[in-house]
Amino acid sequence: MVQPIQKSAINRLILVAALGYFVDIYDLVLFGMERIASLKDILSKLNLNETQLNEQITTVGAQLLSYQMLGMLVGGLFWGILGDKKGRLTVLFGSIIMYSLANIANGFITDTFWYAILRFVSGFGLAGELGAGITLVSESMSKEKRGIGTTIVASVGLLGAVVAGVTTILVNNWRASYFIGGGLGLLLLFLRIGVFESGMFDHMKKDEGIKKGNFLFLFSKPKLFFKYLNIILIAVPVWFVMFFLVQFAPDMCKALGMTNGPTEARLSIMIAYIGITIGDVASGLLSQKLKSRKKVLALFIFLTFLMSVIYYLFANTNIIVFYTIIFFIGFATGYWAVFMSAASELFGTNIRATVTTTAPNFVRGSVTIMALVNSSIKPSVGLVYSSIYIGIVVFILAFLANYFLEETFSKDLNYTEK
Repeated sequence: MVQPIQKSAINRLILVAALGYFVDIYDLVLFGMERIASLKDILSKLNLNETQLNEQITTVGAQLLSYQMLGMLVGGLFWGILGDKKGRLTVLFGSIIMYSLANIANGFITDTFWYAILRFVSGFGLAGELGAGITLVSESMSKEKRGIGTTIVASVGLLGAVVAGVTTILVNNWRASYFIGGGLGLLLLFLRIGVFESGMFDHMKKDEGIKKGNFLFLFSKPKLFFKYLNIILIAVPVWFVMFFLVQFAPDMCKALGMTNGPTEARLSIMIAYIGITIGDVASGLLSQKLKSRKKVLALFIFLTFLMSVIYYLFANTNIIVFYTIIFFIGFATGYWAVFMSAASELFGTNIRATVTTTAPNFVRGSVTIMALVNSSIKPSVGLVYSSIYIGIVVFILAFLANYFLEETFSKDLNYTEK
């Protein structure tokens, strides 16, 4: 029988998971904020003219982001399976150590080869923290209140992007920014004392007859696979927006004909994440109020679609309008907490960490697919239309996935998949 956990222990668990995600997001968006500055520094020794240098920054930047996202895909599988086999805490702190050391090493690189290697390693490490933290919180809180816990984790964590933006502006040194991110992660390890493993996992691991962390099990039954695919497709619009409209805002604004647009992405990312943080609080609380994950997901997917249309129509008006749209598009994509809650609630304890860890990383990894499709069709139709075509597919799939998604609010999580 699963023993109840004291409130103080739950609060500490939420704090550690939230701060872990804070550092996770700090490091995740740091490359987008320092992409131009770091690549200008590294590529300057190639003696390229300004046009060639800008082209290289765009091309290499997209490649490096793809390496990071590929690392998250592979890491999501590794950490997810490990979480169901060895425990959630093993993943929580193991992933923090890996991405912290990788980002410290990133501050020393002098060429794009090692930049790519360390973006992959960093992505691999970043893949584990959120899923492990959300799984721990979901399994440790009551079914009526666990949505509040995951909302706190997501909202505090997303502020990491805002702090990353402020830090990069104040420090104004891309190497120092990486050192700070890695250092914050290592400091977080001091909070691991007093954090306990999930009672549901401890109870489940004693049963040797239960298969734990079997990723292929998700593909063994059509119903399981369909649930898994739906939860992934629901959140892909978030990273469509973050990739095309926010992280590559300077490139998109030029393509839209804006002459006085942003020259770098750090302010766009920071403003978007302020909106996302507020949106996550709003969507999480609304989910508790309506007692529904599905209704809130539908609403925020629609808002994301609406704000994407407004971006393409009006973002090139002037810089004030642009950043206002960026804020509201961030707010609209602020359904990550509800998405993570639903992911953790869809499956049994023996596969829960695998799903909750792999799903968000397959969502993030969708950037690699979108980047490849974009690079293949952009030469013929241009960046604006290539991204629009990709966006149409992404949103249609998200709406369909949400339609077929089962409601998970107040679902009892103390069961296993067989």
